[in-house]
Amino acid sequence: MKPSDSIHRQLLDLAWPIIGLNVLTVLALAVDTAMCGRLPDADVALAGLGYATQVIFLLMVAMLGLTVGTIATVARAHGAGEKDRVLHTMRQSIQLTILLSIAIAIIGNITAPWILMALGAKGDELRQGLDYLRPLLTGTVFYYLNLLLAGVLRGVGNTRLAFRISIVINLVNFGLNYGLILGNYGLPSLGVQGAAFGTLIAYATGTVLYVVSLNHNAVPGLRISFRPAAIDRPLANTLIRIGWPAALDMVILNAAFLSIVGMLGRVGPDAVAAHGVGLRVQALAFVPGMSVSQATAAMVGQALGAHDVQRANAVVKAGVLLCTAIMTVLCLAIVAGASPITTLFSLEAGSDLSSYTILWMQVLGYGMPVVGVWIAFSGMLSGSGFTNTSLKINLVSTVLQIPLSWLLGFPLGMGPFGIWVAFPIAFGLKAILGWVVWKRQTWAKVGADA
Repeated sequence: MKPSDSIHRQLLDLAWPIIGLNVLTVLALAVDTAMCGRLPDADVALAGLGYATQVIFLLMVAMLGLTVGTIATVARAHGAGEKDRVLHTMRQSIQLTILLSIAIAIIGNITAPWILMALGAKGDELRQGLDYLRPLLTGTVFYYLNLLLAGVLRGVGNTRLAFRISIVINLVNFGLNYGLILGNYGLPSLGVQGAAFGTLIAYATGTVLYVVSLNHNAVPGLRISFRPAAIDRPLANTLIRIGWPAALDMVILNAAFLSIVGMLGRVGPDAVAAHGVGLRVQALAFVPGMSVSQATAAMVGQALGAHDVQRANAVVKAGVLLCTAIMTVLCLAIVAGASPITTLFSLEAGSDLSSYTILWMQVLGYGMPVVGVWIAFSGMLSGSGFTNTSLKINLVSTVLQIPLSWLLGFPLGMGPFGIWVAFPIAFGLKAILGWVVWKRQTWAKVGADA
């Protein structure tokens, strides 16, 4: 077997449970959407969910930054064989996660109405959005701990435990949502609020499973402790140094999406609702490529921690090839299946909502291959700790995307199509810039510290 064949196999072995985990995570959101699409006020409920989803993405960026910093640090320490540093990083990150969750719960509940109104939500759409947001924001700690612990396991090369726990989370989520959204099993019909409560309880269950599993030696050397300890400031600074560009990166990405929602709000509520439904499909479609990217990040970090630049480069090549191939297959599936997919959300055939949703999915589908190239390179930058470079690339592309969406959508009269088509164009620029950075090799810094 060639060394490159071994790397491809290891990448696949690490990636497939991540794919399963991420599919299940996105499926939880899709279940919420599909069930809310069966409510009497489905159009209003879906619009409220569309607005609320953007707020959730916006408020979780700090946690994503902390997770990226933790994974990069854990992967390097694991590659260098420093087990004590792996455990110390995990425990410090858990403590920081709890503190961050408290802050987000407070700030999010206070600011949510203003953020939703700034996006254009009003009346019943605003009420539905808040009904969904408030329980999830209050219980943010459970979702954040699930993200963090799955990331730690990815950093040490164990992705199967997180996948198994995610299966349980989704079973709980599906069962509770079926009861609480629609009023089955004799439970009250709470609508979108029921979706939030079901999801919250499911993630709390996942947190308990992580604690029990790791403290019963599911992964040798990793044990969870919630005992307060002094913050390790040098480590916290390292996590922040790596994580803040990733967090700001997500702010910029969400700014692009929020701008799209704002522009679509000028077209009409059906366009906003279609974007919300399409986001569920988009999230699911991006899962395989993003999962390979996350596996690439872990393997790049481990290779650089072990001072093996040649292996790190081979991992990047394998990641680009695998991501692009997967996203191309998905491109064909989304374009061909756009119309049947809308029936899963109970959208009336021929309605504006259905037509807009199909249009968004087709635009998304044709852009998938180039998206695959970029997300592989983003994995390289994340795993090497060069998140600042990824931030710069996303900033440049967003500066292109937002005005281009407005120009195509309104002055040039292309409507929603013009607003949406700027999205894959911006990813094309990201892919080119990612390739340039890879070739320059400035990211290939070796050693246990990122």
